[in-house]
Amino acid sequence: MSWSSVVDIMYTIGEFAALGRVSVRMLRHYDAIGLLAPTRVDARTGYRSYSIDQLPLLLTIVELRELGVGLDRIAELTTAEDQDAALRTVLVERRHDLEGSIAADRLRLARIERRLRHLEGDIMSQVAYKHVPAVTVYAAHGTAPGMGPENVSPLIGPLIGGLDRALEAAGRPLLEPGIFWYDAEGEESFGVHVSYPAEAEPVAGDGYDVVELPDVPIAATLQHRGDMSGIEESWSTLMQQIVADGYRVVGPTREVYLEADGHEPGPDWLTELQAPVERV
Repeated sequence: MSWSSVVDIMYTIGEFAALGRVSVRMLRHYDAIGLLAPTRVDARTGYRSYSIDQLPLLLTIVELRELGVGLDRIAELTTAEDQDAALRTVLVERRHDLEGSIAADRLRLARIERRLRHLEGDIMSQVAYKHVPAVTVYAAHGTAPGMGPENVSPLIGPLIGGLDRALEAAGRPLLEPGIFWYDAEGEESFGVHVSYPAEAEPVAGDGYDVVELPDVPIAATLQHRGDMSGIEESWSTLMQQIVADGYRVVGPTREVYLEADGHEPGPDWLTELQAPVERV
């Protein structure tokens, strides 16, 4: 593909805009940013004229804009030596972006559906209050810049992998259920802890800590079934119910993985959310 040739067929800005199905204002904007300048500008009247060989470029700009490609990216494309290869790269990038957006929107739609079913009474989110006994665990720790999946998720895999290797090297068993807990370390940072229950007589070793998780007299609990895509919704449900029932959270929250096959969350996982509470 080439957007350069010498064909002396000229169009007014209005005619050229009609051919490209864009507004005259948009053509002026493309000229102002250096993306598509007119072939000629009358020195006396200021009238712009475009040549027919500029039409493929205009049509490509219009198409890419309709596909959501930014003007800066289009400008890079128009100056590329191999424009076919550059166009292919742009389209592949945009396809990747759209696929990611579609996947995220599907998750949002699924969450909306679950929320609607919950409001209509089709989903029972049973919050229970119970005593959680103390437990000794083998744990690893990391710091996230904030809560939320976008901050916590990148830490989980490396922490679990490191803890598994450290316990295996020390000859310690990987007992179930896994227990994660979270606590505030600063105004914007949060501690992320992953752990396995220790044996009756814990053994210290390199790469992990022996931690005593304290007895919790009253914990508000909610069981989340499925992968982690909807766990924020479950946490929100739990917190709303805690407030509605006249409690307040008084310690680090936990996730206890009651049913979890491997480290890749799946639809059959069962996770119990726990929040230490006391009456307001």
